[in-house]
Amino acid sequence: MESLFSGNMTGVMPAWLLLVALGGYLLGSMNGAIITSGLFYHDDIREHGSGNAGLTNFYRTYGGKHIALVLLIDMGKGALAVLLGALFFSNAFGRYFAGFFCLLGHMFPAYYHFKGGKGVLCCGMILLLLDWRLALVCWGAFLLAVVVTRYVSLGSVCAAAMFPVMTYHIYSGETAAFVISILMAGLVIWAHRGNIDRLLHGTESKFKLYRNTPKEEKKP
Repeated sequence: MESLFSGNMTGVMPAWLLLVALGGYLLGSMNGAIITSGLFYHDDIREHGSGNAGLTNFYRTYGGKHIALVLLIDMGKGALAVLLGALFFSNAFGRYFAGFFCLLGHMFPAYYHFKGGKGVLCCGMILLLLDWRLALVCWGAFLLAVVVTRYVSLGSVCAAAMFPVMTYHIYSGETAAFVISILMAGLVIWAHRGNIDRLLHGTESKFKLYRNTPKEEKKP
């Protein structure tokens, strides 16, 4: 895709930066778990379990029957946000910049009283669109931690911690992208502060597969 601006950031109009930031944020504000819980269960996922509007809490509450829609929405918006950034900027900055605001929208959605998810699923697609090597290492760290410990939160924190490390390795010459990667990783880790506390105290819930839906579907 050919971008509207070259890799040199000099002279870029603030209006275009604002457009990318706003577009990324509004895309991020579309929350898959909230939309799907309302559409199929006439319910709000944030009223159950951990209160988090994310994939893990959705699965623990409703099971896997409609989980594909959660995946489609949260991963799709991440992809669209990164593509929006790439449309305006040819270097990594644009993709990281749009991804950062998409993450902000996911965590603090304008459509849902600024109470959203923790950004893991959204970041998963953002990583893939940023660079496949980022996705390989970060999601590898996530899967390894989850398989070994069965703690999704620990896997999420491990993946977040690897993000700026890999960004520095791959885009060593792009300081802005590296700074944004630190901010994104910091946001995800901050969102898991409660999980980290429970991990330290040995009270964090482990992931388990359900044969049946944990919660009966509600009637309209």
